[in-house]
Amino acid sequence: MKNPISRALLLTSAVAGGLGLLALTQKVTLAPDPNNAGLKLPVGFGALVVAETGGHARHLAVTPQGTVYVKLNSPKNGKGILVLHPGANGKAPAFTGFGNYGGTGMFAKDGYLYASSDEEVFRYKLDAKGEVTNPAQPEKIVTGLINRQQHESKSVVLDNAGNIYVNIGGYANACQEKDRQRGSMGIPDCPILAHAGGIWQFRADKLNQSYAEGIRFATGLRNVVGLDWNLQANQLFVMQHGRDQLHDNFPALYDDKQSAELPAECLYALSKGANAGWPYLYYDGQKHQKMLAPEYGGDGQKLADPKYLEPVAAYPAHTAPDGLLFYTGTMFPERYRNGAFIAFHGSWNRAPEPQKGYYVVFQPFKNGQPAGDWEVFADNFAGTAAKAAAGRADHKPCGLAQGPDGSLYVSDDKAGTIYRIMYTKK
Repeated sequence: MKNPISRALLLTSAVAGGLGLLALTQKVTLAPDPNNAGLKLPVGFGALVVAETGGHARHLAVTPQGTVYVKLNSPKNGKGILVLHPGANGKAPAFTGFGNYGGTGMFAKDGYLYASSDEEVFRYKLDAKGEVTNPAQPEKIVTGLINRQQHESKSVVLDNAGNIYVNIGGYANACQEKDRQRGSMGIPDCPILAHAGGIWQFRADKLNQSYAEGIRFATGLRNVVGLDWNLQANQLFVMQHGRDQLHDNFPALYDDKQSAELPAECLYALSKGANAGWPYLYYDGQKHQKMLAPEYGGDGQKLADPKYLEPVAAYPAHTAPDGLLFYTGTMFPERYRNGAFIAFHGSWNRAPEPQKGYYVVFQPFKNGQPAGDWEVFADNFAGTAAKAAAGRADHKPCGLAQGPDGSLYVSDDKAGTIYRIMYTKK
């Protein structure tokens, strides 16, 4: 009589082998979640949840090999950068991490992963598999960046000429003598602009650059979190966070509703030396005009000096654009090619009007410039319309990245969800 244990082991091995063969012969198909990850999308699109990180996920980057790197605003379990390896089904239930610093900036280009804290910019060498080779020993590119605990995040992007661009946010609302105080006037020749309130350019391959070694590429920008390099125009585009508290600071000039609807969040196309005019102006998206700021003598009617840069597009006030991506993939229909996706983190200061945002919009482009009206592309990050109106969103979209197959990745700065949006209708 045969040993029953040996027979059982033999049968177990046979079954396991059969299952393994079945797994090899069955191709796992990438498919959206049954509920499209809770998102509302245009017909033909679907979404899945890649991972639930539990951290405040800011910007993210996807390598040509499909590895996803996520920058956390503050480290989780001692890791400020998460590494996701999605499987054939697009999911990454387990992930690793490195880097003991928080921050926002994350960008991958030419074999390097770039990441920023609120004071420094680092880079990590990527190998042929898209994996960081030196997680514990990054190269420090820029050091000593200003952090005054307001608009302190340092977003980064690279051009094709070896330069890296870093946002240095203005650490004030409107450069008042007493920041955000009722009736306080603006400081003449705003001193903040000498070292903040703009975009600084550094070399991407030079180590240990000081703040002073950077070039002030553009100025007059209150705070930029979303930025990207437009390949068609060969130009830097940025989304500015517009100023706050028109009614709070100057109640005789602006009512609550005007304060909720002004100023617009603006998209700018920047060239070296550009000046967008902050803090001396704001952009009225209803009048489509640059208005003189009340801190500098404006009254809601006076126009600003025309010398300042015009935005190329404008969006609803106080919706916090935190991500900008020019889509160059081929998965989505042709109309999306070279257009811009913008992630709006959502408002906190539109009362008594409903809060707004918590969505990703699409801005059509043609020949490197906006062409046509923007449209909401991915919605319902908030969970319900009531949660959005109350400013109690379940999720807040922040970072955007394009996968090697042309899918769109979106990060969530509230719960840490990482989404992947695909076109499924062929």
